[in-house]
Amino acid sequence: MINKTFLNQLKKDYQKQEIERRQIISLSNNVLFHSKKAIFALHRGDIKTAEDKLLEMENELLNLEKKFSLKRIEEEGAYRAAVEEYTEAKLLSFAIKGAKIDKIKNLKLSNDAYLGGICDLLGELVRLATNEAALGNFKRVTEIKELSENIMDQLIDFDLTGYLRTKYDQARGHLRKLEQMSYEIKLRIGQ
Repeated sequence: MINKTFLNQLKKDYQKQEIERRQIISLSNNVLFHSKKAIFALHRGDIKTAEDKLLEMENELLNLEKKFSLKRIEEEGAYRAAVEEYTEAKLLSFAIKGAKIDKIKNLKLSNDAYLGGICDLLGELVRLATNEAALGNFKRVTEIKELSENIMDQLIDFDLTGYLRTKYDQARGHLRKLEQMSYEIKLRIGQ
């Protein structure tokens, strides 16, 4: 014997969840895509475009938080990836403007989003330092290396595990690249 009322309700609940899932994935993919565009704009020095994209993505994330519960959206991997990419982009904008790497106002971001975004930030800082070195801005390379060292100095105390440990290890590798770049610059300019 089977309870058809129970199964019908289960089917309705499942279909509702699937509709929500597709909506969350679609909106999250948009946030991810535009966050990457903001990062690219920041590397090109187009701060205005980057800030516009970041504000647009912040509004998208706020709309997601209003439309669905935070618990519900954090169940979706696409959302977690998008919010981590947004966090990386926002923190890169802080770094480029010389602002403090700090909490992002207005959004409820998870610890994982912050930690993943901070670890990924180091890869973007390597890219930024490479661009600055190519322009001959060696003092800026030193500043970027120091910022990266300060970030890693703080991250070491977290004893990260799982996928965050992988990101931490990648961040350590990025710091080594910056150290190597700094060493090579000193050799070439004789300091």
